[in-house]
Amino acid sequence: MPELKRFTVVTGHYGCGKTNLSINLALDLARKGETVTLVDLDIVNPYFRSSDNAGLLARHGVRLIAPTFAGTTLDVPSLPAEIYGAFDKDAGRVILDVGGDDAGATALGRFSHEITALDYELLYVVNRYRNLTGTPEEAAALLAEIESAAHLSATGVVNNSHLQSETTAANVLEALPYAREAAERLRLPLVCTTVPTRLADEFSEQAGDATFVENAYPIEVFVRTPWEDAARDEEV
Repeated sequence: MPELKRFTVVTGHYGCGKTNLSINLALDLARKGETVTLVDLDIVNPYFRSSDNAGLLARHGVRLIAPTFAGTTLDVPSLPAEIYGAFDKDAGRVILDVGGDDAGATALGRFSHEITALDYELLYVVNRYRNLTGTPEEAAALLAEIESAAHLSATGVVNNSHLQSETTAANVLEALPYAREAAERLRLPLVCTTVPTRLADEFSEQAGDATFVENAYPIEVFVRTPWEDAARDEEV
């Protein structure tokens, strides 16, 4: 996994995979024996949230802080006072899963003073296969909106280009030039490229020269659409 500072913010466009990345980062840190707090700061989108994996996180010892109505049928933006506990030292390593685009980043902006007082990371997750971020130019323009709303600056780019369950190793490889150019336009480092663990071996074989791949990070896919879960249940 990539090297992270104690406080890491994960943001990006809707559907880029930031929530799945946040869960993987939190679980990997916990497996290393770290004290980990995952904050679900997505008060805009009621679907595909870190809170949906509360049981999984709890089993691995990850503390979850979520909006008051997360996991219910109510769509009421409400942030618990418990969120301020994430800034305490005893919170350990903190991952903030932030809502997509500038609307979701507005919630993050409420904590900009607390965050800027820390040595933090803000990872901008890009996905070549999502509408509105399909080109490096679009990806760069969207980050400007997020930074303005959040009153924070990104520190790195994560290439999480995927097509959900249809993702192939070739899809990941084909997205590398896009991710490099996006990072160059933003004058930010390309922190890593995520690869679904089921494709890790195939990806390595197709990549060939290891120097061609920017810090490949194997991840599990925990966030799925309802129809993907239904199909998996039928297989079982």
